[in-house]
Amino acid sequence: MTTAEDASAGAGDEWWDVLDDAGAPVGERFRRGDPGWPEGRYHLVVGVCPVRADGRVLVTRRAVSKDWPLDWEFPAGSALAGEDSPTAAARELQEETGLSVAHDDLVLLRRLVEPTAFFDVFTARVADPEVLDLEPSEVCDARWVDLDEVMRMRDAGDFADPWLPRLEVVLPMLDGVVVRTAPPVTG
Repeated sequence: MTTAEDASAGAGDEWWDVLDDAGAPVGERFRRGDPGWPEGRYHLVVGVCPVRADGRVLVTRRAVSKDWPLDWEFPAGSALAGEDSPTAAARELQEETGLSVAHDDLVLLRRLVEPTAFFDVFTARVADPEVLDLEPSEVCDARWVDLDEVMRMRDAGDFADPWLPRLEVVLPMLDGVVVRTAPPVTG
């Protein structure tokens, strides 16, 4: 496997680069789902908080076949072998929602260190699509919400468990970037 395209090809195999504790590749690859994750090593995971012109953000609901079924999150997933963080973030966003962003549109909010992963959280301004193109094997629903609604969803336990500590760090960073409470609709 030499590229992200190669890594994702064939029989649904997904290959990850193995990273050291500084986030540098160690020259090894690991197939998702295989036993024996190397102790003290990491892989790269990315998440994107898409923001529309009106300041609302996109949250997606995990498909019933996924871990944490029907829970909410921001679009996210693992980087494939050979991908850098912005490439993986743009790919995951496009695959799950149909939204396309350029690397220059992605702003890294924070790299979080989790037990076996570095989790890079991005935000990106996106065009206001009339219709999202959700990938049903990944996402079963999506909503554009204000930041107050994200906090209500978190407090109600609607977000997937892995997102709870991530949101503690990321939500304050989004304040001022997104709308806290949507203005009333007139017309």
